[in-house]
Amino acid sequence: MAEPGVVEADTDRRWRLRHLPVLLAASVALAAVAAVVGGATGGVTAAFGAAAGVGVTVLSYTLTTVVLAWADRINTQLVLPLGLGLYALKFTLLGVVMVAVASTGWPGLVPLCLGIVAGVAVWTAVHIWWLTRVHARRPRS
Repeated sequence: MAEPGVVEADTDRRWRLRHLPVLLAASVALAAVAAVVGGATGGVTAAFGAAAGVGVTVLSYTLTTVVLAWADRINTQLVLPLGLGLYALKFTLLGVVMVAVASTGWPGLVPLCLGIVAGVAVWTAVHIWWLTRVHARRPRS
């Protein structure tokens, strides 16, 4: 029997992905703002680069969220190895892609990088907000 206020592991199977729609909505809004700011400061290329940077972050974090939720549902002992493996794979791919893009001299590289940074900051901030304000106040049964 669980302690009062603590949800047992299989009581609510959807909890692992419940935050995803809020994070995706915030990311879509950020991508739109990034495109507008990029367009206003550097033209079409900067607009595309900034929005694509946000997209890179969203794709990466969404992939991690879905894979780890699946692993946790199947067997909690899969979370650490899959999480670490996915982390290594994603950062290796990101490094390779960034080096390849940088070698082309594409003028949207800096906006792309800024979009990635903004995506990380917004995703993290919204996730913290969701955990402390929404999830923490959910009734536990």
